[in-house]
Amino acid sequence: MLMNMKDLLAVANEKGFAVPAFNIGSDQLLKAVMQQIKEMDSPVILEMSPDELKFVEESLIQGMIYEAARTPNPVVIHLDHGDTFDTVMRAIKAGFTSVMIDASTLPYEENIEITKKVCEVAHSVNVSVESELGTIGQTGNSIEGGTTGIIYTDPKEALDFVEKTGIDTLAVAIGTAHGIYPSDMKPELRLDILQTLKDTLDIPLVLHGGSSNKDEEIAKAVKIGISKINISSDIKVAFYTKCREVLTKHPEYREPLEIYPECIEACKEVIANKVNLFDSADKVKYYYE
Repeated sequence: MLMNMKDLLAVANEKGFAVPAFNIGSDQLLKAVMQQIKEMDSPVILEMSPDELKFVEESLIQGMIYEAARTPNPVVIHLDHGDTFDTVMRAIKAGFTSVMIDASTLPYEENIEITKKVCEVAHSVNVSVESELGTIGQTGNSIEGGTTGIIYTDPKEALDFVEKTGIDTLAVAIGTAHGIYPSDMKPELRLDILQTLKDTLDIPLVLHGGSSNKDEEIAKAVKIGISKINISSDIKVAFYTKCREVLTKHPEYREPLEIYPECIEACKEVIANKVNLFDSADKVKYYYE
């Protein structure tokens, strides 16, 4: 069942769970995600960054739409960190049901201006809009990028931003970073800021950089009110680590049907762990009440 983000997260926000958002960069990752969320009766968000969209092009989006149409599980197809208005328009034309415009590094008034413009166009075709306020950190090993220093989301500014732009969901900066954290980088989430944001805003909140954070912190963030958590690096590391193992053990393999089954299973283990951590298992039933 294909949905937009606003409708999907309204249920998650009401029922107190977070929907996993997995970055899909290949058909094999799509298979792993869809197989596992069906097994666990979880809603899901399939997302791509602009670089991933450029790589796979529109054909994989059609595969996502096909998968959504043949399952009762709620599915959103989302553009992650849309960098320009043109990128957002390409995504909408390709069939995305939700888009993110990330102008968080621009001056505040410019961020408002471009976000409001995206909302006006996207909402006219029932596509929901996510934006970001503050900055997400970066570990140096993620295509989603980020900044070297984190600027935490200011609750008062966030309220003003939501009112002026009309966004449907807000990605908040509370101490996460994109990618896999190196051994000398110890993230700590500012859950106090998250609580204030939850008390201040009446739209669902999103957590980016969800890979490699402490499970107990993520679980607390969900309880406070995070409704969507982005996962990219964790599932890709699992998939391609297993892929290297398979090819090392069987250098004679050349067929995808030989190489990828074990990789998909390894990826599904991580997906299952995230679904359980976010408490989204067995939540499909709430979308049919």
